[in-house]
Amino acid sequence: MRISKLAFKASVVLSFAIFLGACDSLPKGEQSVTKTQTSVPLYRAGLVLPSDFEYSDKDTLKVISWNVEHFVDQYNDPYVDSRRENEPKNHMGDKRKDLVEALIQENADIVVLQEFESAKLLRDLAENELQGLGYRFFADAPSHSWYMNVVIMSRVPLGTMYSYGNANTPVLNWTDENGQAQSQNRLNTRMWSIDVFPSEDYSFLLSAVHLKAGRGERDIGMRLGQIAFLKHQFKRFLNEAPNRNIMLLGDFNALPNTAEHNAILAGDSKGMSFVDLLEDDEYTHTAADPKRRLDYIVMNQNMLPEIIEDSLRPVSYFDPERQDALADHLPVVVEFYITEK
Repeated sequence: MRISKLAFKASVVLSFAIFLGACDSLPKGEQSVTKTQTSVPLYRAGLVLPSDFEYSDKDTLKVISWNVEHFVDQYNDPYVDSRRENEPKNHMGDKRKDLVEALIQENADIVVLQEFESAKLLRDLAENELQGLGYRFFADAPSHSWYMNVVIMSRVPLGTMYSYGNANTPVLNWTDENGQAQSQNRLNTRMWSIDVFPSEDYSFLLSAVHLKAGRGERDIGMRLGQIAFLKHQFKRFLNEAPNRNIMLLGDFNALPNTAEHNAILAGDSKGMSFVDLLEDDEYTHTAADPKRRLDYIVMNQNMLPEIIEDSLRPVSYFDPERQDALADHLPVVVEFYITEK
């Protein structure tokens, strides 16, 4: 049954997190607050819908997250020095055509892509090759000097984007040969959060990431530092609204049950603890022969009741060779109700 499956995963994560004491607790009184909003929350105050926008009568929303592997436009950005970006014709092949076909097949309401050059390119795709699908809201927080960014397009209104590119995060549990601790902000443009408003009465915070790649101790330390920063950001959002729905998705570059995966899920409240509904053997990499999972969509326990059972899954659109030529990762999709449960 749906309730038992979700409740079991949620209770395991929350109990484990409380045992570890992984995160600071939220302000007292959180448990007494119901999920029903009685007034306009601060993060929605002052915002209005575009004058020509009307919500549909749909009661569900579908989100897709996908690392589309070095996806660039046809132009050479003079501020980015990369062979792939400088000479896109030699690299892109049929990637654009196949991505369009896959997105048409999936027909998601919100599309989040990693390793994608810009929201400008995504808007161009929507206006010229995805006409009629209703994508009209676009956002990114791009690097000044690199092309692998994280972007979003949506049928439903987006609010404030919180960009983390200027944040300096620690490399946890690691020192250099001189015993010096390190930090970095070179990769943090690949993390951001954004308010999403799929209905008049429902909203959620969507956080998208492409965390540091690599299996070395320094790489793990970088990811753990990025995750620790994100968790503090979530605490800040929850201090403002303890019942806030939060979804975290993207390429975590970490396997299930690793230190990074556990750090993401851990928390001592419904707002701070997250649930991974995929099984350990549901893989996303490589697309040609999936044998591990690097890609995730997780949600906090505030949002968990809205998730449609068994909707969260990796997907493939083509034969393995063609799928892998498009991107070496498989996408992950999820559907959920846009009313509080």
